[in-house]
Amino acid sequence: MKDFSADIEKIKEALNKADAVVIGAGAGLSTAAGFSYAGERFSTFFRDFQSKYGIKDMYSGGFYPFPSTEEFWGFMSRLIYVNRYMDAPKDTYDRLFDLVRYKDYFVITTNVDHCFQKAGFDKKRLFYTQGDYGLFQCKTPCTQKTYDNMEQVTLMLKDQNIAVDESGKLKYPEAEESKTAIASEHIPICPVCGEQMTVNLRSDERFVEDEGWHQANERYYDFLSARRNTRIVFFEIGVGFNTPMIIKYPFWQMTNSNSNARYISLNMGDIVCPPEISERSICIDADADQIIRALQ
Repeated sequence: MKDFSADIEKIKEALNKADAVVIGAGAGLSTAAGFSYAGERFSTFFRDFQSKYGIKDMYSGGFYPFPSTEEFWGFMSRLIYVNRYMDAPKDTYDRLFDLVRYKDYFVITTNVDHCFQKAGFDKKRLFYTQGDYGLFQCKTPCTQKTYDNMEQVTLMLKDQNIAVDESGKLKYPEAEESKTAIASEHIPICPVCGEQMTVNLRSDERFVEDEGWHQANERYYDFLSARRNTRIVFFEIGVGFNTPMIIKYPFWQMTNSNSNARYISLNMGDIVCPPEISERSICIDADADQIIRALQ
């Protein structure tokens, strides 16, 4: 890794002096924590889908035209479980929590894998803007409600002869006993209208913003409002330019409007900030996990 020691010391100083810290996290943070959607991790959990359909990664598999709804949910149930209910391969989120646990902090994230809460972050200081792999919603939707899905996802795994051990890890059968489809009775159905459900992920105007979403949204903006002119650090990690209007652009704007604010950005690529805030910014183009470890 390139020598970022001077920048790391600046980040430490900024965090130590901060009255408040706002973490803005994107997919790059979970990737740094080992949540890869391709490569060995994909081959480990989806080897039968890989050989049967030629699917090469979890992301493209979510859009594959499977021959049946049962087959689709076979794939999705595994994707949900390994990215929501299993722990990240690295302790990146735990180390990040150690950096701010005694600070006045809030987290806004586009990630849907629940890693912040599993690491110990206060649920009331988290805003998951884009949904949660652990929730189902009506596909239509007929109501602005969401439903916890762990029990149903586990049933779908059993349909595929996949067991969950005491530690929460998956145990796969021998190749000849492997199944890629679930039982028809385990297809998730909306209890209100009887239509099929889907995962609570923002992809179009049908995304459900339930009561919990609105409460988190309100807490986030209340947090920002109450600390408008304080020494606040906007700590952006793993955020690219897919949806910059959620985290990146607001962080730039809030840093620019508050002379006491600092902007920190960690990411592999897409490292840039406006010249108006460059003197109060620290931007590092590197693996976020390595930088977070160096900050300990």
